[in-house]
Amino acid sequence: MKGSIIKVSGPTVVAKGMLGAKMYDRVIVGSLGLLAEIVRLEGDTATMQVYEDTTGLSIGEDVISAGEPLLSELGPGLLSTVFDGVQRPLYQIYEGQGDFITRGVVVPALPRDKKWYFKPIVKKGENINTGDIIGVVQETENIVHKILVPPGISGAIKEIKEGEFSVVDTICLLEDGKKLSLMQRWPVRTPRPFGEKLYPNLPFITGQRIFDTLFPIAKGGTAIVPGGFGTGKTVIDQTLAKFANADIIVYVGCGERGNEMTEVLTEFPELIDPYTGLPLMKRTVLIVNTSNMPVAAREASIYTGITIAEYYRDMGYNVALMADSTSRWAEALREISSRLEEMPGEEGYPTYMSTRLANFYERGGRVRCLGKDERYGSITIVSAISPPGGDFSEPVTQSSMRIAGALWALDADLAHRRHFPAVNWTRSFSLYIQYLQEWYKENIAEDWSKLRQELMLLLQKEEELSEIVQLVGIDAIPDSERIILEVARMIREEFLRQNAFSDTDAFCPPAKQYWMLKAFLLYYKELDSMLKKGAPLEDVLNHPAKNELIQMKEMKTEGFCDRAEEIIGKFKMQIAK
Repeated sequence: MKGSIIKVSGPTVVAKGMLGAKMYDRVIVGSLGLLAEIVRLEGDTATMQVYEDTTGLSIGEDVISAGEPLLSELGPGLLSTVFDGVQRPLYQIYEGQGDFITRGVVVPALPRDKKWYFKPIVKKGENINTGDIIGVVQETENIVHKILVPPGISGAIKEIKEGEFSVVDTICLLEDGKKLSLMQRWPVRTPRPFGEKLYPNLPFITGQRIFDTLFPIAKGGTAIVPGGFGTGKTVIDQTLAKFANADIIVYVGCGERGNEMTEVLTEFPELIDPYTGLPLMKRTVLIVNTSNMPVAAREASIYTGITIAEYYRDMGYNVALMADSTSRWAEALREISSRLEEMPGEEGYPTYMSTRLANFYERGGRVRCLGKDERYGSITIVSAISPPGGDFSEPVTQSSMRIAGALWALDADLAHRRHFPAVNWTRSFSLYIQYLQEWYKENIAEDWSKLRQELMLLLQKEEELSEIVQLVGIDAIPDSERIILEVARMIREEFLRQNAFSDTDAFCPPAKQYWMLKAFLLYYKELDSMLKKGAPLEDVLNHPAKNELIQMKEMKTEGFCDRAEEIIGKFKMQIAK
């Protein structure tokens, strides 16, 4: 289908003669062959958002519809690759053209010249259906890429081959003539099908004490991380990408500053996966769309990322999607909406922004995958939000809070005091605690939930006392409350604060978190017991075990439980006396 341009407004192009075109169809615009997507249809007039700079486009140039939506190429070769928002491989473009992306450049997402060794696990004559695994490819040293039957395809196998193939070579021929290759294509705005969505009753272990202990999320859950400039959103995303218990990481840099994405691109290849000892990039897909790239491609980048995540989920892998940040995505949505002259909502955002956010978050979750063999996969979404001036009442944060299952609210005051992760424990919440209690009870300790509640009560009590102290001074409160302030301060500084650059403290397994928390709470009971027996406050606050508690987070994980039990045993004996 062919039309012609009648209007150009920034990244928005209007063309006539497009009768028969469909919403979200992919189109090629002008003599430069710019990639675009139809976002409005009125009669034979189509409005398109262009994924590239439209400078130089003129009235009358041709617009050609591809007759299909924006598709993502899914197959071996996704891992360790850096894509832009519409899945163009940036390193391949750099090698061919240099530092800047030429407009209209077309480079396939998956290389056509690379050969992969395909080993079938089904035989000639077998019946296959959507989601069945027909064979495997060793994509990286630690990730086996399972070749799946694409959605909507089924039948008996007429022929299946073993050997080295490119992603477009035919590896399987069905009786009805359909051909299967190592690669499949999928529209990025359409969720991939699955068998059944499951309860979020398995934890997404991050290795960060404030998350795993106070505000845990489940595998397949969603967490939002709102915070102002300099509060550590990107560092949290990178830390979770390195340490979280996910098989695959999809990192979407959506509209972030170029220097931040440069840091990601230079650091990620250097990071070593603590679980395998291999480079972290071996299980990572990076999608880069910096703030100076076209806004339309920024809006598409999140959908590209979630589609790749769904593909690996369908293989039975646990995927973590880091979106940094959805505020920039919403700003792109606002700019596109204003050029379409749509009715604005709050602060100029389109009225359908909350619906689009919900549609994105709902594509996460833990599911039973389609196919004969029983397998389960999950997509856990951690989304950074950049509210202007750290104002959590702005529309993107508020809409996300209504949808997400956990809020990790970052606090500028904590960040300025060099307390990282700078998570405000009075504003944050998690809706997954009730689902995860049974897992923690069975795998960590019977009293995990009880200790967590004691910790929250202690921190709340400290918050109240801090306000009183500011009014009347520290000397005006009872000694028992001064002990609460002292212990809460130690918990804040030694338990909730974590050093991302320390080899021992950067990642803290749940068992170590539990024993540390138990030691701190027993320490509080020991001090309270000493005070009630008449010990002077100065002696109580200078308890000899204080230094041991401070050093706990730097103790190595190996043998930590035994050492912690020794410390706790001393407390129990002293309290009993």
